[in-house]
Amino acid sequence: MPHADSRSLPISTDSAAAAEHYREGVDLMLSAWPGADEALDAAIAADPDFALAHAARARLHAIRAQGTQARTRIAVAREAVARRGDERERSHVDVLSLAIAGQSAKALERTLAHADEWPRDAVILGLPLGAFGLFAFSGMADHDQVRVDLCERHAARYADDDWWFLTYRGWAHAENGAVAHGRAMTERALALRAANANAVHALSHAMYEAGDNTEAERLIGGWLPGYDRTGSLHGHIAWHSALVALERGDAEGALAVYARHVQPSVSAGMPINIVTDGASLLWRVQAYGHAAPDALWREAADYAAAAFPNPGMAFVDVHMALLAAATGDRAAVEQRAAALDTLVRAGSLPAGPVVPAICRAALAFADGDYAGCVRLLEPVAAEVVRIGGSGAQREVIEDTLLLALMRGGEAGKARALLDRRLHRRPSPRDAAWRAALAA
Repeated sequence: MPHADSRSLPISTDSAAAAEHYREGVDLMLSAWPGADEALDAAIAADPDFALAHAARARLHAIRAQGTQARTRIAVAREAVARRGDERERSHVDVLSLAIAGQSAKALERTLAHADEWPRDAVILGLPLGAFGLFAFSGMADHDQVRVDLCERHAARYADDDWWFLTYRGWAHAENGAVAHGRAMTERALALRAANANAVHALSHAMYEAGDNTEAERLIGGWLPGYDRTGSLHGHIAWHSALVALERGDAEGALAVYARHVQPSVSAGMPINIVTDGASLLWRVQAYGHAAPDALWREAADYAAAAFPNPGMAFVDVHMALLAAATGDRAAVEQRAAALDTLVRAGSLPAGPVVPAICRAALAFADGDYAGCVRLLEPVAAEVVRIGGSGAQREVIEDTLLLALMRGGEAGKARALLDRRLHRRPSPRDAAWRAALAA
C-alpha cells in the first residue's frame, strides 16, 4: 500500500517505518517542537533514498540558520528525488532548493505555483507565511494582506481540525487587523495540539494586538514551563511576556525574563530571534526611561556581530543598528547605513530606502537628536512594514518615533499618534504617555 504524509499526500518510500518517522518529524517541525531532527534522521536511516526526508532535514537546518548543512542536505534530496520521486516531490525539492540558495524571489514564485497545484503540501505552503516568511521578507508593503489572501485561497482544501493550517491562518488574520477572528482560529489550533509552539506564539501576538496583557501573561506563564528550553521558540515566546511587563511599566520584570530566557547565553532559539528580540527589548527598556545594564548590551552586540556580519537582511539590519547606536558604535551604524544605500541603488534590497533611514534615525535618537530622528523616521513611517517581521516586533520603530516626537517638542503629533494606537488597542503604557502629554 502506498504511504502518505500527514495530509494524505503520497510519499515515495516503501518503508512504513520511514513514512511514520517522516510524518512525525514534519509535524514536530511545523509545530516548532523539539525532536524533529531525530525523527527525520530515523526516517532517513529506514530509507536512505527517501528524498522528502532529506528535504525536510534541509529545511530544518535552514530554519536554524545552518546554511552549510542545509545546502549539503538539499543536494542529497535533489539526487534522491531524481532517482525516485513523483512530480509533486520534484517540485517540493526544487522550491526548497531555491529558498535555501537564497533565491527568495524565485522561491516565492515557485512556491505559489506549487501551492496552486498541491495546496496541502504544508512544508511548501508554509514558506511564504509567518513573520519571517517569503512574503514578509519580500519588501512588500501589503504582505499582511497577501498572507491572508493566500490562506483563504486554499482554506477549502484543509479540514477544520488541521492544527497547522489553523495556526497560520489565524496568525495571518490577527496580524492583518482581524484580531478576534484570527485569535479564535489560533485558540482552536492550540486546543487541537497543545504541543504546538507556533500556536502559542500566534495566540500571544493576537492577545498583544487586542491589549489582553493579563491573558497573555497567564497563557505564557502556564504553557512555557512545559516547552523544553531547546525549543526554537522558547526564548521568543518568553520575550512576549517581557513585552507585557513593559506594558505595565515593570522594566525590572522584563529584564528578569530577558536574563532567564532571551539573552544569547541562555537561548537556544534561531539566531534571527536571539538578535532581534534582544536588541528590541533592551532598546525599549532604555527608550522608556529605564536602565539596561551595559553587560547585556555588550553580550547582545557581540553575538549579533558574529551571527550577522554582513548587511542585506532588512529586518536584522535595523536591529543591528539599534544595538550599535545604543552601545555608542557610531561607525558601525554609519557603515551599515552606507552599505545599505549601495544595495538600494543596486536594486538588491527589497525593503528599499526605509532600511538605512531607520538605521540613521536610531543613531540620532541615541545621540539625543530627537528632531533629527523625527526628520528621518516620519517620512518613512508607513514603509516600516517593508522590513518584515510582525506588528509587535516592528512597533519598536514606531515607539522610537513617538518618543522622539514627545521629547522633541512635537506634542500635537505625538498625541495624534497615541490616539491612533489607543484606538487600535488598549495600552496602559500608551495611556500613561497620553495623560502626561495632556498634563
